[in-house]
Amino acid sequence: MTTTELQNTPVTKFIPQRPPFVMVDRVTSCDDVDTTIEFTIRQDNIFLDNAKLSAAGIIENMAQSCAARMGCMNMLRNEPVKIGYIGDIRGLEIMHQPRLGDVVTTLVHIEEEVFHLTLASVSSMVGDKTIASARVKIALTTIEAEQQ
Repeated sequence: MTTTELQNTPVTKFIPQRPPFVMVDRVTSCDDVDTTIEFTIRQDNIFLDNAKLSAAGIIENMAQSCAARMGCMNMLRNEPVKIGYIGDIRGLEIMHQPRLGDVVTTLVHIEEEVFHLTLASVSSMVGDKTIASARVKIALTTIEAEQQ
């Protein structure tokens, strides 16, 4: 899949979530180790609080970024997209709440994959300012996500 094809693929092909609960817009790059996802904070976001993305929204964006990475890798391997579950979040730091209209870029860096478990370092930025970071453990199921 070329970068253009990847960026033009609807994000709902990679994740099981559906509107209004989609917290990622597009995968801009994806390989075995690093994946980059973009998300624009819009007025209709269910996690918007006083024109800022709430802590729950930031965490959900990080979780869905991990899901988008897993879905993208499944598609690149010509496998069905599977559902994953967050098993653990450690070292979560939220340094700044992004505002309405901000574009959040989230980087998922894979530290380790063993069987159906993945450990990732996740960091979210607005421009060159880091707004949040965490280590996330994901358990991948054998259940296929329903594709639309």
